[in-house]
Amino acid sequence: MPLLVQPDDKEVDLADWAINNRSLIESHLVKHGALLFRGFGPQTAEQFSRFAQCICVDLLRDNGEHQREVINEGVYTPVFYPPEKQLLWHNENSFNHRWPSRILFCCVKPPARGGETPIVDSRRVFARLNADIKERFIKQGVKYVRTYGAGAGLDWKIVFQTNSRLEVEQQCQQAFMDYEWLDGDRLRTSCVRPGVITHPVTGETTWFNQAQHWHVSCLDQATYTALRSMFPEDEMPRNCFYGDGSRIEDSVMAEILKVYSELQIQFEWQNGDVLLLDNMLTAHGRNQFEGERKLLVAMGLMLDYTSV
Repeated sequence: MPLLVQPDDKEVDLADWAINNRSLIESHLVKHGALLFRGFGPQTAEQFSRFAQCICVDLLRDNGEHQREVINEGVYTPVFYPPEKQLLWHNENSFNHRWPSRILFCCVKPPARGGETPIVDSRRVFARLNADIKERFIKQGVKYVRTYGAGAGLDWKIVFQTNSRLEVEQQCQQAFMDYEWLDGDRLRTSCVRPGVITHPVTGETTWFNQAQHWHVSCLDQATYTALRSMFPEDEMPRNCFYGDGSRIEDSVMAEILKVYSELQIQFEWQNGDVLLLDNMLTAHGRNQFEGERKLLVAMGLMLDYTSV
């Protein structure tokens, strides 16, 4: 992975080709987990949107969860993250009850240095991890806890896109999340999600969670130090635990990060590259970079935990 797909004729339009080869694309995607389309020429936002809609008839419209620029319907910029920091590997939105099964990236302008999107086969992550770690995550899942309005992170009004507490409560119930209103107009939500799933098409077991994005031990030292100076650990803006509420050991998270690091595959972006991922089979991240980096993102084919 990724399987490299290149045209013999550079005049081939990627979206037009995809319309006539959907079954071919899907068969390779569930086998390899990632496809890299290269050599189809520079892709405009409109061209990328056409291709994305060939893959996902129900492109996800951006919401308040991530602060980014909407380019056009279903296409937007990646979530902002400081270029000097590494964005750790993750399966998109796996902390939510509902998540995209497909995610696409298009390179409009590669950076001067770095900025790769490392990808990791989540099947191999599961196979490589220690059996005791896998057993805890299989049996208990991951409990994600988030506190809004504490002076760090996004406010609940932005994420839920409403000023109504009643509407927030209804959204939480629909998303199978517990909620608690705190003093100072703060909100705390929690939910338990699986740590491991079975792919609905291939039947393979895959490591599917975002513990490393939420666990405080995985923060870079500067961010961790700053947050700990502001909050006790049980009031961090984000944190995660085993499904029973007990603490996930730092050593366990260190082992998980080590496995991701050993298995990651990365390539230098080229102008016009389009990367298609099966979000259940492949995790992705982002390396540090220098210079201007322009990527477009689209995602869709929504599934939820009742489907897997």
